[in-house]
Amino acid sequence: MGMAAAESQFHVLAVDDNIIDRKLIEKLLKTSSYQVTTVDSGSKALEFLGLHEDDQSSSDSPSISTNKHHQELEVNLIITDYCMPGMTGYDLLKKIKESSSLRNIPVVIMSSENVPSRISRCLEEGAEEFFLKPVRPADLNRLKPHMMKAVSKDQKQEKHEEEEEEEIQSQKHQQQQQQHHQQQSSPRPSGNSKRKAMEENLSPDRTRPRYSDIAAVV
Repeated sequence: MGMAAAESQFHVLAVDDNIIDRKLIEKLLKTSSYQVTTVDSGSKALEFLGLHEDDQSSSDSPSISTNKHHQELEVNLIITDYCMPGMTGYDLLKKIKESSSLRNIPVVIMSSENVPSRISRCLEEGAEEFFLKPVRPADLNRLKPHMMKAVSKDQKQEKHEEEEEEEIQSQKHQQQQQQHHQQQSSPRPSGNSKRKAMEENLSPDRTRPRYSDIAAVV
């Protein structure tokens, strides 16, 4: 499989409130053969990822450029603008890293302002990269290792979960076999044993009066 074919499997969620920047990053990602979904706010990014904000804007606006079944697509990387109204890129990053189901998705922050304290804060919170706008094709080359690492991590997680499920099923099967074996090996009163028990219980009581009757007759 060639590199382009492998990259076409990757799905990137791009978040930017500026339509020009959003179109630019979408074009760059598609040129690199990535699948791309774009949204114009952090709350809509969370909605796409399956996390809903109570104060999110109306979903009637056509802000998500993807098909109706977008939630079935697995997101391999999120690239988001830092300065956005409502929820900043930093806020979005924190919510993703706080989510047990989303924290493994790599997040890249981009900004038109080179503020060292802002960059450090994002990297400390878990961002993989911090790009300065305008984003260049060379910047996108730095995305590949993060996505490959995330896919590898997901595969290891899935394998671990499958192994745990197999172990649970194996334990259940062993328990069922043990219960079945115990039921088969436990003594069940057969017809002969029932008859023997009845004879043991009845014969002493019946023989004694029988002998006493004979002695009385004699």
